[in-house]
Amino acid sequence: MKAAIRYEYCTPDLLEIARAPLPGLGDDEILVKVKATTVNRTDCGVLTGKPWAIRLFIGLFEPVRPVTGTDFAGIVVDKGKNVDQFEIGDHAYGFFDEGLSSHAEYVAVSTKKAVLKKPENVTFEQAAASLEGAHYAFYFLKDLKLNAGDRILINGGTGAIGNATLQFLKHFKVRVTVTCETEFVEVLKSQGAERVIDYQKEDFTTINEQFDYVFDAVGKSTFKKCKPLLKSKGIYISSELGENWQNPIFALLSPFMAGKKVKFALPYSIKRSMKFIHELVLNGEFVPLIDRRYRFEDIEKAYYYVLSGQKKGNVIITFD
Repeated sequence: MKAAIRYEYCTPDLLEIARAPLPGLGDDEILVKVKATTVNRTDCGVLTGKPWAIRLFIGLFEPVRPVTGTDFAGIVVDKGKNVDQFEIGDHAYGFFDEGLSSHAEYVAVSTKKAVLKKPENVTFEQAAASLEGAHYAFYFLKDLKLNAGDRILINGGTGAIGNATLQFLKHFKVRVTVTCETEFVEVLKSQGAERVIDYQKEDFTTINEQFDYVFDAVGKSTFKKCKPLLKSKGIYISSELGENWQNPIFALLSPFMAGKKVKFALPYSIKRSMKFIHELVLNGEFVPLIDRRYRFEDIEKAYYYVLSGQKKGNVIITFD
């Protein structure tokens, strides 16, 4: 099979598409012919080994898995002797943020990981795009005590995390203000945003409004800048560690802080988030935003585009 391979942490130009043997199949594993996968922020960390903290999970000095890729959607072509929840020919999709080696024509996946049958009402591309960003969106929201009518501002409504958050909040009947670029204003309104701020024309931190929550889904602002936007007991959330890891530090200090606080999510059970995502996909309540599609042979270009910070929603890799 063809696979995207590197043996050291590197930049995308050093990621090589090469021939590799089909992965061996364990008793609890399924072999999937990959139809679609993505290049996402987690993939960029797995490729480059940055930020350094990610190496605690994927290999301190060199990557444990030479083949990149963290998600997939495809067709089951073989299964181990202990597998009874999948049959050959089933359509499956799954995600593992420490790496699945899914940037390849075939991937072997343990059924003990977060893998489910693909909903029939979405394509392979949509299924693959429903995972990484949505997983993090789920955990950023999970511990918030959301009530119908609460007001939340999302900075970055066209990113994979921010867009999934916007759609998830409709499920909780929360009033959402969101930022995006000019061309996506109407798209986000159609997805349920009460107000859309065009950041190319207006700085969201200067608006004269206050919110129960401010979620910086792209990690390009700070608690200090967003503090005036929060109500007296408002909560700031960010998808990034922040300069000098300030966001998790503030979150640890928050129990001792009066008034406005910081929360920093630590995603752990992908099975739990995927179950939530799966139900919303089945019910038509979540349709992932897809930006660009690249042929597998052009995966280097896909990585550079994601690393540029310009992607909107998800970047898809296809094999057909």
